[in-house]
Formats: sequence, structure tokens, C-alpha cells
Amino acid sequence: MTQDVTEGRGAAARESRDGRRVWGWWFYDWASQPYATLLLTFIFSIYFAEVARTSFMAGGLTAEAAGARAQSLWGYALAISGVFIAVLAPVLGAVADTSGRRMPWIWLFSALYVVGAAGLWILTPVDPPLVPTLMLFGIGLIGMEFTTIFTNALLPSIGPRDDVGRLSGSGFAFGYVGGVLSLAVMLLLFAESATTGLTLLGNPPAFGLDGAAREGTRFVGPFTAVWYAVFMIPFFAWVREPAGPRRPVRIGVALADLGRLLRSLAHRRSLASWLVSSMLSRDALNGLYSFGGIYAGTVLGWPVIWSGVFGVISALSAAVICWIGGRADRRWGPKPVIVGCSVILAAVCALLVGMDRAGAFGIPFAAGSRAPDLIFLICGVAIGGAGGAMQAAGRTMMVRHAHPDRPAEAFGLYALSGKATAFLAPFSIAAVTQLTGSQRLGISPLIVMFLLSLLLLRWVNPEGEIEQ
Repeated sequence: MTQDVTEGRGAAARESRDGRRVWGWWFYDWASQPYATLLLTFIFSIYFAEVARTSFMAGGLTAEAAGARAQSLWGYALAISGVFIAVLAPVLGAVADTSGRRMPWIWLFSALYVVGAAGLWILTPVDPPLVPTLMLFGIGLIGMEFTTIFTNALLPSIGPRDDVGRLSGSGFAFGYVGGVLSLAVMLLLFAESATTGLTLLGNPPAFGLDGAAREGTRFVGPFTAVWYAVFMIPFFAWVREPAGPRRPVRIGVALADLGRLLRSLAHRRSLASWLVSSMLSRDALNGLYSFGGIYAGTVLGWPVIWSGVFGVISALSAAVICWIGGRADRRWGPKPVIVGCSVILAAVCALLVGMDRAGAFGIPFAAGSRAPDLIFLICGVAIGGAGGAMQAAGRTMMVRHAHPDRPAEAFGLYALSGKATAFLAPFSIAAVTQLTGSQRLGISPLIVMFLLSLLLLRWVNPEGEIEQ
């Protein structure tokens, strides 16, 4: 009897620890999501576009030319950050696997996340320091991307293989809920209208921030930094390294292992096809995330607050659809989820290219019609939901192709596939926008990227490969 009770208590304790570990891992998505939601997509990107466009117009450019130049500057900054991430991601993953340690890297790049986000406060509406701001944004973005490599590498140790899809999807869903909540706080308490200086509640920004100096909106950077620092506490408290030997960092050995993995791609058709496919689809998706807010602000004329409401709707839909997608992943596998989401996102891009305030695909809207706003809101639901579900299923697909003893190396390679051409979407959008002078046509390269990614999925084995 005593033995049974002891064993029962031991099992309950293990279950409790496992449950905390899962929740701790999910809290990374909750903590980090505001960088994408508040900075990359909805609040800061739009504010940057407003400030940059106003600055360029003061220099003598027309409104359309100034908007295009602001979009191009944003695109080139993202491209430079993407190149840096692409070069270092697989190397860092291999180094982490060789040493058997991932948590120190998460601490290091978390610091970059916080410093980069907090520094965005410097973007004043008058005489804006555009280049230094973009440098700080890049530092924070690099921190977010690199922490994601190492937290993703912990996924295989969080639960059994057949439950990875559900855990990944639920993590993304939980993260989007955090994104929604952080966005709601910013809209209700801080982000002010450029014309009235008031928040969505009709009040001045909280904490005595000066709405006339756009301090409420500028607070989005420090707010994102504090949010991350606070909500990473459960992660660092509950998540531990998987059991295994700890070795000193040996860069030569890590690079040799990485070289072996890269050479193996020549005869691993499924993995190679998946990496290239995900490279194109994730780059295109990030292009949508990065330029969606700017599109709304400059093509449709949405203020920051409207775009924030759009963000809430998009993130809520993403949370629900990610949760559903995780269950679909568990039942049917990740590949059908990825295919369906890619088709939806390609269709959204086509719609954005063909629509502006005046009409869609040559069909005019009535004067003062809210149809373009409604259509863009629907696009936001599709982008948030399909984008989130596709990323969650992508993590599952990578787990199925990863060596169980070297997950960080695999996810470093996965990050490389997401960033090797990370410059391609922003550069293509920037270049096409600059050449055509049209922000709508600037979105068109994303359609091609989604279609190519779909084609490559034909050679991807949804169960992974036997050879590791």
C-alpha cells in the first residue's frame, strides 16, 4: 500500500513538472509575440511609415513618392537583418547542439530583444533619427529570431512525437492571445491619434505621456521590452535543458557537423524540398506581416488606431485557427495544413494587388464606400489565421525531419531556410515598389513565392525521412 501511494505521488509530481514545462515553453510564444504584433506589423511599422513619409514630404517629395520611399527604406532594413540572421542561424544551432546547451543562448539573445525593443523610443516625430531607429529595430529582431531557434529546438523534448503538432499549434495560439492582449493594452491606454492626441478610449496616453509628441505610440518599444522580460519568467523558471552531456563550445566540431548535414541534403529529397519550400513561404509570409500595416496606412489611409483594431481581429482569428490547426495537424499531419494555408495566403496577396480605395480588379467602389476597409479586415483574418497555422505546422514538419539528438542544428537550418532569402521578399517589394511607384504592385512578388512553395511540397514526405 505504502509503495503504491509513493509511486502515485511520484507520478503526480512528474505530471505536474511536465505540465509546468509545457506551459513554460508556451510562455515563450506569449512573451515574444508582441515584437511581431506591436512592432513588426501593426503599431510601430505604421508609426515609422507615418514619420518617415512626413519627413520625406518635408524634403519636397509628393505624398505618393514619400510613401513609396518609406516602404523601400523599411524593406531594405529588414533585408539587411535577414541576411545577418541567415548567416549565423545554422552555425549557432550547430554550436548549441555540440555543447549540449541552449539556455545560455536564449538568455543572450533575450537581452538583444529587450535592448532593441526598448530603444525604439527614440523615434520622435520631429527630426526623426530614421537610420538609428532601424538599427535598433534590427537588433531586437535578431534577438527574437535567434531565441526562437533555441526554444524551437526544445520542442521535441516537451512531449511525445505524436503530440508535437498539438503542442506547437497550442503554443502559437497562446502566443497570439498574448499578442491580442498586448495590442489591446496599447490601443486603449497608450497609442494616440495623430490628430487628437487621444487613445481609443478617448483619453490622453497613460502615465502622463505627451500625446502631442507621440509619446504614447513611441512607448510601444519599451512596453514590448517589459512585456517580454516579465513573461519570460515562467519559461526560465519551468523549462530545463534535456538530459545529456555538457561539453565545451567547439566551433570547429560544430561547423564540421553542420557541413555534414548540408552535404546530406544532396540525397535527402524530402528534407531539401521542405527547406526550400518553407524558405519561400515563410519569407513571403513575413513580407505580408511586415508590409501589411504599411499598406493599410498608406494605400487605405488607415491611422495607427484603426490598424491596431485590425491587428486585434487578425490576432484573435490567428489564435482560434492555430488551435484548430494544431488539432488538424495531430489528426492528418502537418502537410495538408501547410498546403491549405499557402493557397489562402496566395489568394490574399492577389487581392491586395488588385485593390485600392477606389476599387478592386477594375470594379469601382461607390464614393465613400467602406468596402475596401471590410475586405482588408477579412484579409487580416486570413493572414493571421492561415499564417499562424502554417508556422505551427511547419515546426511539426521540421521535428519529423530532425535528428533526435541534434534538434538545435535542425532548427538552425530551418531558420536558415527562413532567412537565407529573408532579403528576397522585402527587397523584391522595395524594388518593385520603387520601379513602379505603386505600393499595390510592390506586393506582387509574394504571389510567385507562395506558388513556388506549393510546387515544392510535392516532394515532401509528411512523415519525414528514415535516414537521419
